[in-house]
Amino acid sequence: MDLDRDITITFSRDQALVMSDWLHDRLGTTEFDGLVDRTDRAAWSPIYAIKGALEHELTEIFMPDYTQRLAAARERLLDSLGSIGRPEIDDD
Repeated sequence: MDLDRDITITFSRDQALVMSDWLHDRLGTTEFDGLVDRTDRAAWSPIYAIKGALEHELTEIFMPDYTQRLAAARERLLDSLGSIGRPEIDDD
């Protein structure tokens, strides 16, 4: 077992787009930054690595229809999750 070998994580294009947007929205906020600083400051290293890799690969973030692409990606991911991540419907 080679414990010094890098680990590769693969995202679908939809996952990458949603994760990139999510990180962009949260990084720099008092709540998110405070959580990382309070719980494990070493987590900044992988967070920045993921953010940088996503920004490097995603040309969609510069496209004029980015908002529509992001919304469609979110819907496809939510559809693949079934009821996870969607509000419960009250049948009353």
